[in-house]
Amino acid sequence: MLAAARKVVAVHINYPSRAAQRGRTPAQPSYFLKPSSSLAVSGSSVERPAGCELLGYEGEIALVIGKGARRVGIEDAWSHVAAVTASNDLGVYDLRYADKGSNVRSKGGDGFTPVGPALIPADAVDPARLRIRTWHNGDLVQDDTTEDLLFPFARLVADLSQLLTLEEGDIILTGTPAGASVAKPGDVLEVEVGTVDGGLATGRLVTTVEEGTTPFADFGARPKVDDLQREEAYGSREAAGLPAPASALSPELKAKLESVATATLSSQLRKRGLNNVSIDGLQGTRPDRKVVGLARTLRYVPNREDLFKTHGGGFNAQKKAIDSVNEGEILVMEARGEKGTGTVGDILALRAQVRGAAAIITDGGVRDYTAVAGLEMPTWFANPHPAVLGRRHVPWDTDITIACGGATVQPGDIIVADADGILVIPPAIADELADDCIRQEKEEVFIFEMVKQGNSVDGLYPMNAEWQAKYKEWEAGKTYG
Repeated sequence: MLAAARKVVAVHINYPSRAAQRGRTPAQPSYFLKPSSSLAVSGSSVERPAGCELLGYEGEIALVIGKGARRVGIEDAWSHVAAVTASNDLGVYDLRYADKGSNVRSKGGDGFTPVGPALIPADAVDPARLRIRTWHNGDLVQDDTTEDLLFPFARLVADLSQLLTLEEGDIILTGTPAGASVAKPGDVLEVEVGTVDGGLATGRLVTTVEEGTTPFADFGARPKVDDLQREEAYGSREAAGLPAPASALSPELKAKLESVATATLSSQLRKRGLNNVSIDGLQGTRPDRKVVGLARTLRYVPNREDLFKTHGGGFNAQKKAIDSVNEGEILVMEARGEKGTGTVGDILALRAQVRGAAAIITDGGVRDYTAVAGLEMPTWFANPHPAVLGRRHVPWDTDITIACGGATVQPGDIIVADADGILVIPPAIADELADDCIRQEKEEVFIFEMVKQGNSVDGLYPMNAEWQAKYKEWEAGKTYG
């Protein structure tokens, strides 16, 4: 197998779990080449180059081309695949900066593409019913199937064949699921591919990591890492041992915004000249709940049948948005106020809740209203409607500036929503706004008490200088009657 391989083509992102982890979902597959000299067999060792910190591993399913393919269609593409096997797409993140996207230095090293140990005939398997597993020092760290790939294997073969001839023995690495991480000298990596039912398997592809001893020459790129590369290599800041990034919505700020009335927030926003920051005309499934979270956004465009065929099916923008919303975030949907169809239903709303979303807000309809209303996570919507998405909408793009219920919403805006309304707060002013709201409500408690004691609102609401002085004394602990 290795002797016959003229080229190795690798796909960047193909598993929804990996796309969610990376925070980006491609509309089309993208590729890079690995040299045939990077190939190795099971039982081999791989060197982490001297001076490098981040040797990343990625368990993948490899396709072995059986007959030449040039400009083949998707329906015929799988017949050009002879076999599938296990592979490990190894690379050093320390050199990514020097590659400018080519991955030549970072992923082209000798032994950086182990494959094997056994081949499974392609005509003996359903390419949508394969399982990929990876072990790191005996611990299972990756376990996924090919059931919901962004780009099914036949599409990859057909797509690549439009530009280049795939030759007998060529290898296509088909992407890695979530769970890829970093290996250190002395670690043992194992990858196995098999059918979902367990009937066929490649056996475990075993690779041992060794420490390199020869330093890089001074006339080429030297290893260099930063926290971004560590986060990418390990899969998260937490896994890399890095502190959580500063959020526009700290726990302290969130608590402050939850403590004040929506009406007070609206008043303080108006004082700052922000009069168009309320999302209007919606009703909520949980009027007893108040939510505060960062906005994620999804935009629908008016349905056009040819565009729905290309953008409406599969892992479309709607599903990508739902499947990437994170703990405490609020997914805000632009549906143009169109009430004639649903924009979210029970299954996707449940998926958002499982991922920890604080709420869903849409200025369109909601399907499966009773089930959606029964969820713990609130949903704000224009009206219930039984029709499916494709009647009026094409899910188009995510995490862009949108319009919802008459307000502009950007990713990262702070959303405050309760039974009184929904407000969009620019993050840059949120801390000051919250403090002023707390101050205003404290003043209003004093004013309420003074009115209750029989004082006229003249000069008290709003407070003139005399009442301001009395308020300061009241705030210090004195009482006025």
